[in-house]
Amino acid sequence: MFDLHPGSTLTFLRNIRRRPKATGAIFPSGRVLAKAMAGQVDAGLDGMVLELGPGTGVFTKALLDHGIAPERLVLIEYNADFVRYLRRRFPGVTVIHGSAFEAGKIWKERNLSACAAVVSGLPLLNFKPEERQSLLAQCLDLLQETAPFVQFTYSQMPSVKPTGDASVALAKRVWLNVPPATVWVYRRHARAA
Repeated sequence: MFDLHPGSTLTFLRNIRRRPKATGAIFPSGRVLAKAMAGQVDAGLDGMVLELGPGTGVFTKALLDHGIAPERLVLIEYNADFVRYLRRRFPGVTVIHGSAFEAGKIWKERNLSACAAVVSGLPLLNFKPEERQSLLAQCLDLLQETAPFVQFTYSQMPSVKPTGDASVALAKRVWLNVPPATVWVYRRHARAA
C-alpha cells in the first residue's frame, strides 16, 4: 500500500518529525493513490510533465511506470532532504530545489515548452486561498490547451475553486489510502477558434 523503496519511509518520517506542516501528511501517499494520479496523465501527449511537491517520489514512480520517460519529468521540491533523495532515486529526472509557488518563474527561466500535465502532491489546504489561486493560475498558464492539472486532497471538496475559463472535476476517490483521498483534475477550457 505504501511506497516500499528503501529509504523513502525513513526519509519521510525524519522530515515529518522536523517539519510537519511543510511535509503536509502523516503518512506518505500510497501506491493506489499514486496510480490514480498518474492515470490522469496522457502519456502519449508530447511535452514535459511537471510534478510539484514530489516528496519521496511515490507519484514520480507511478508516472514513470505509466510511461512518462524520465527526461520528460521535471520535479520542483522545496525540501532539500527530499531533493537529494529524489536525485539519487530517479537518475534522468530533472529535480529542481525550489518553491512550487514559483513554478511559472522557474519554467520561464529554463525556457521550457508547454506542459502535457502538472501533477501536484502539495498539501494545498495548508496554504492561504490566495496562494492556492495563484498556484492554480500559474499551472494552468504552463499547460497545453485542455491538458490536466492533477491535485489530490484528503477533503471531499477540491482544494482550489477554479475561476475564469477553468473547471475542476472529480477524477477518483481512493479509499485504499491512509487517509482516504480524492483526485481532482483542473483544466482550462479550449479557446474558441
